[in-house]
Amino acid sequence: MINTNFAEIISFGLHKVGNKINEENINFSKSPIQTDDELNKLLLLYFLAPFKSIEYFNFYHESDVNLNEAYVYVSKIFDNPGQVFEQSINLAKHLYEQSVHPKIKGGEFYTVYLKDCIVDGEKVEAVGLFKSENKDTFLKVFPSGDGFEIESEKGVNINKLDKGCLIFNVEKENGYLVAVVDNTNKGAEAQYWMDNFLHVRPRKDEYYHTQHLLSLCKNFVTKELPQQFEVSKADQVDLLNKSVQFFKENESFNMTNFASEVIGQPAMIDSFNEYRTDFQREREITISDNFAISESAVKKQARSIKSIIKLDKNFHIYIHGHRDLIEQGVDEHGRKFYKIYYNEET
Repeated sequence: MINTNFAEIISFGLHKVGNKINEENINFSKSPIQTDDELNKLLLLYFLAPFKSIEYFNFYHESDVNLNEAYVYVSKIFDNPGQVFEQSINLAKHLYEQSVHPKIKGGEFYTVYLKDCIVDGEKVEAVGLFKSENKDTFLKVFPSGDGFEIESEKGVNINKLDKGCLIFNVEKENGYLVAVVDNTNKGAEAQYWMDNFLHVRPRKDEYYHTQHLLSLCKNFVTKELPQQFEVSKADQVDLLNKSVQFFKENESFNMTNFASEVIGQPAMIDSFNEYRTDFQREREITISDNFAISESAVKKQARSIKSIIKLDKNFHIYIHGHRDLIEQGVDEHGRKFYKIYYNEET
């Protein structure tokens, strides 16, 4: 869908944004940064290489997207690329106002205007917002007389982008097409980049629907189903396997077909539909009845769905199919057991 291999940097602004609550300041550049072709290649590697996921977002605001400050400033750049430096200052100020958690690190903040990005086969412009927070130590070795000398220096590792955002000049009415990276913060302070500064939410595309539907299936089978029906662990694992297999074998999802082929029993289907309603309401999401299946979302979600039965602390049984070859019972001493049939041992 998106290709940045041919992207070029047209202009950018660079400022130092500190932590407001820690009484650090903003240091503004006096003018746009001047670079050459060699440096631009390194910067493009630093800025763009981390964007590997195909999960996308949109700018939004609870009332009107035009009240989203990042959206407004980026829109002004797209409308008039000559305003890159001016709007980079506004964006830096906006980021500073959101930097109010004591653990947020100050760092260099880049606003970059790019051309020749490819979205669905079409060339489009993009605005990149990037922040470097962490510094690495580098060794510099150089000849000195008959030997060498070594010095250390702190700098930015171009293979470790801390925070980034790419906004492509498409779907403006929906809050643009946005890709986000945050490789540093995982705690409460992580919210300031995506939620407070950018204020984005997942784009409702095939990745979104596939991801949430598989998450719904996992929660229904492992949490809701055992409360309403007598189902063994083997039955639960079998249902999870069938759910994932359905997504792997089909290019598109249809709720009616899924319910019929995977869940099967009318009573369970009714329970699933009720749980789906609650699941969407509690998470404030909407899952479509029909959508194209995202292969990458299936791969990601499948990793979190475990086809395993844990027995005390002694055994794990991994089940990948053929529920009919597993029997469960209790012997005359009251010990539970599983009987497994197979053709050969590997």
